[in-house]
Amino acid sequence: MNDTSPEIARMLRERYAQMQPVERFLIGVSLFETARAIVLASLPADLPPRELRRKLCERLYPELAVEAYGVR
Repeated sequence: MNDTSPEIARMLRERYAQMQPVERFLIGVSLFETARAIVLASLPADLPPRELRRKLCERLYPELAVEAYGVR
């Protein structure tokens, strides 16, 4: 699904092209941290640290979770 108009998509592409690589990288880091915070907020607060890491891995990297934790 794409709900972005072609004009806005073009404007965004041009803006990102003008950025320094480190700026684009930092935007990606920020987006990942936001996604991580959303996932963590959806998990029970009383999980032990190891279980919290496992659940986070399951949500963000399902294939890796199977390999690392043997879960599906």
